Amino acid sequence: MNSLFVAWRPPMPDQTGWRPVGRLEHDGNLYRFWYTRGARKPGFRPFAQMEQLEQVYESEELFPLFANRLLSKSRPEYESYLRWSGLDADSAPDPIVILGVTEGIRQTDAVEVFPCPTPDFEGCYFNKFFLHGIRWLSEAAVDRIERLENDEQLKLMLDLQNQHDPQAVAVRTDTDRMLIGYVPRYFAHDVWQLVQRCDVNFIKLYVARVNRDAPLQNRLLCQMHACWPDEFQPCSGEDFAPIPIGVPANGGGASIVT
Repeated sequence: MNSLFVAWRPPMPDQTGWRPVGRLEHDGNLYRFWYTRGARKPGFRPFAQMEQLEQVYESEELFPLFANRLLSKSRPEYESYLRWSGLDADSAPDPIVILGVTEGIRQTDAVEVFPCPTPDFEGCYFNKFFLHGIRWLSEAAVDRIERLENDEQLKLMLDLQNQHDPQAVAVRTDTDRMLIGYVPRYFAHDVWQLVQRCDVNFIKLYVARVNRDAPLQNRLLCQMHACWPDEFQPCSGEDFAPIPIGVPANGGGASIVT
């Protein structure tokens, strides 16, 4: 993992749903950031010190926008912070890796980061994500989450009757079908494609970790496996396309625009 998309949530009630507005990558030497076409839609304002949508920004250090989303190693909960994400504090994970799992969530703004899924060594879809929407559910749902066990199977359900988000993908428990949250909005379009194109027996969602001592946004880490259909291209919609000329849609090899 050396590349992440940056998602942003519109603040207005009539503009629901997260959308990608940028991309961050690290080639081992330089960090690069550029905006995607989702940033051109109404409501979004460029990030501080990155005001030009047509420019590719580069730095030897992680940009403050993202560095501020990493918990300091001096904090007493740092090891727990990594453990919640299934990472090992002794292995000194790369900041991009940490951001890719923790999603860079902060309660003070509407920005998150996420990696685009790639095929695993068997050519199948594999993804890990923290369950979203828990804070909007009942105490009974939170209690049910805390009683889940690692590797327990969950159910994906296309939420066709969701009035706020017609593309929503709900997650329910396997045994009693209780609603416990949602797939992150920026993965929902891909999940819809997989549900429609994969045999139901090849789509599995499991509990990767239950973090009973973590904030709700880090409470349940899920793991998803599915087929990888022919010509399936995750993160390929219009909002994901780069704005700067010379930047490939799949990242890497960026021509710096000044």
